[in-house]
Amino acid sequence: MTDRRGAGTSCGQQMPTNNILWQALAVLFLFVAASLMTFPHAALAQNFTINSFDVEGNRRIETGTIIARTGIEPGQTVTAGQLNDAYQRLLDSGVFETVELTPRGSTLVITVQEYPTINQISIEGNARVKDDVLLDVIESQPRRVFTPQLAESDADMIAEVYSAQGRVAATVIPRIIRRSDNRVDLVFEVAEGTTIEVERVSFVGNRAFSDRRLRRVLETKQATFLRTFFRNDTFIGDRIEFDKQVIRDFYLSRGYVDFRVNSANVEFTRERDAFFLVMNVTEGQKFSFGKITTVSEIPGVDPAPYQDALKIKPGVTYTPTLVENSITRQERLGLKQGVDFLRVEPRVTRNDRDLTLDVEFVLTKGPRIFVERIDIEGNTTTLDRVIRRQFDTVEGDPFNPREIRQAAERINALGFFAVAEVEPREGSSPSQVILDVDVEEQPTGSLSLGGSYSVTDGFGIAIGLNESNFLGRGQNLGVSISTAQDSEQYTLSFTEPYLLGRKLRFDLGLGLSATNSGFASYDTSSLFFAPQLTYAIGELSALRVRYGWDRSEMTQQDNEVNGAVISSEIAQGKRTSSSLGLSYIYDSRLGGLDPNTGVLFEVGVDAAGLGGDNKFFKTTARGIAQTRVWNEEVVLRATMELGALHWRGNDFSRTVDRFVLGPNTFRGFEPAGIGPRDLSNGQDDAIGGNYYWVARFETDFPLGLPEELGLRGGLFYDVGNLYNIDNVNTAGATIVGANGSIRHVIGISVLWETPFGPLQFNFSQPLKKESFDKEQNFDFTIQARF
Repeated sequence: MTDRRGAGTSCGQQMPTNNILWQALAVLFLFVAASLMTFPHAALAQNFTINSFDVEGNRRIETGTIIARTGIEPGQTVTAGQLNDAYQRLLDSGVFETVELTPRGSTLVITVQEYPTINQISIEGNARVKDDVLLDVIESQPRRVFTPQLAESDADMIAEVYSAQGRVAATVIPRIIRRSDNRVDLVFEVAEGTTIEVERVSFVGNRAFSDRRLRRVLETKQATFLRTFFRNDTFIGDRIEFDKQVIRDFYLSRGYVDFRVNSANVEFTRERDAFFLVMNVTEGQKFSFGKITTVSEIPGVDPAPYQDALKIKPGVTYTPTLVENSITRQERLGLKQGVDFLRVEPRVTRNDRDLTLDVEFVLTKGPRIFVERIDIEGNTTTLDRVIRRQFDTVEGDPFNPREIRQAAERINALGFFAVAEVEPREGSSPSQVILDVDVEEQPTGSLSLGGSYSVTDGFGIAIGLNESNFLGRGQNLGVSISTAQDSEQYTLSFTEPYLLGRKLRFDLGLGLSATNSGFASYDTSSLFFAPQLTYAIGELSALRVRYGWDRSEMTQQDNEVNGAVISSEIAQGKRTSSSLGLSYIYDSRLGGLDPNTGVLFEVGVDAAGLGGDNKFFKTTARGIAQTRVWNEEVVLRATMELGALHWRGNDFSRTVDRFVLGPNTFRGFEPAGIGPRDLSNGQDDAIGGNYYWVARFETDFPLGLPEELGLRGGLFYDVGNLYNIDNVNTAGATIVGANGSIRHVIGISVLWETPFGPLQFNFSQPLKKESFDKEQNFDFTIQARF
């Protein structure tokens, strides 16, 4: 028993070993057999000799074109890899939907299925954006070959249009509808989605300026309840990048040279229906100008006159704009002195101890490179000369990169072009440069329709048609019609900014106006013609020469009884004035020396008597000063106006010739509410005065309300006088207020930034007035901007 169990065990151990051996031999046999069968077959299929071609399935594409695209010549022996390359070349041509290459003996059969031709393109589901706008951004066109790749790219472009309007959830799906003759209709199905607004804009790291002040700088605004009209609260990704640059420029212009935007994070709200925009910034320290010096590295060039040309003073807040302006001023001086290729290099030394920056302007010689020519492309309407006159450089002048950059900025500032780029490239030799100006024109005409209301004239409508690039000449032509309950005006205006090719601005005004005011016992009508020339005599100043002609008439209102003065003036009928005037204007805001402070001063005199009925001298002056305090949150403004009329004729002046003050000049009173009055015949007629002066002091400040409301508060104090009635026919009149008296008014204002314009509501109370004055404790107007 024992022996049998042992024998049985030994036999059982040998059987599995034999099975494994036989299985291994079987696998080896099959592998060798397969190799013998496969290798010879592969060797036979590896090379083909192609003597002829047979092309099938093509309709639009010529057979020869397809054969040539393969890159295979008749009689050529090709490998399987070369056939695969030929297949790929045909597929990459973008005109075939499928391609098949089949060798049949010495013939290569090419079977293709061409992409269909686009029959028509339509867009469905779009309501917010018109078809023509979307069709303009896609590349697919009717009667061209349809390709899925291009259709998908076009869908992305359409989605980008919606994204730029804040509809980031918009989806676009391209679909095709098969037609006969291998044609398709291409349809873009649009799901517009909803606009995503910016619910809150906040800052982290700002100390010098509040969030409220910085938000006023940004193009992106917080959501408002007027978002139907005011779309700056819509989230647009590209606008964020623009805002980062704007906020950086804001800080740099105020001396924060180390300022940087660390990040601009955009996050969905919890409901995922709006965004939060958070800008993380580092302000750094505020720097001022320290020592300002000029040195010359050019033999024979004295730096003293270049130093005298600088307007920068130590202690002024540092801003790169002032440095750029100083460089431009010195380089222009070099041109006047005949120093060619003058370059000014600013070398800045930082003084962290006293937070100043010393600037040394170094006069050096630049490379001898000349402007060979200026090539302008893309302007189909605008004349070349309109663009060329923005360059101070002409062909043959030394090349100055700074002047070219400034010219590019001026071209963009015209507002005629959606895109304007100026790029220099090497000309016919290394010492020559060609300036390529590429522009893309945009519409420059506008039609405006609107309503209005004023306490003076009541409700009205306004229609305006304006073209800022008339006939492509850079001229401005405007027509406006304004009608209200108590007044109407029709005007035609024309402006030529470069008269005779020089920096001489020509303005022309022609119009007809009429009033039927409830604040006067007479009506007026006037026809006027007013051309003027404006010429800059300095960086901040200009002279204006003007001619004025007008024919005016005062007429009696129905069922009205006039005082003695007004009756005599109505009896004069139509009278004409022909005057020549001169004004001097100084505006410190043009220099940008201080972004928070500005001064405007204007004085002018008009002399009438060059023909016409009226003879007089009229002098007017106006001065405005404004500054921002308390981190630029509070605006302080002071305005002074005065006027004097000296009548020279033997006849009498009329009320329409004299000064009459309205609420825009002196608040707290009706139009013509102060000044001399005629009380004869039971009337109370304002007759104006020959002299006036008014001083206005005002401030506006935040109210602490949510900024998206656009509301600010204000306080004002007005003081002034209107007096003197020399050369007035006072026969039979009862005159009061001829000698005048000083009036004082205080008030509060509510300023409201609306999509229709900045409105100002004034609530006033006279502190000192005359008994015959006409008070007006409330009025609202379009807010005056400085």
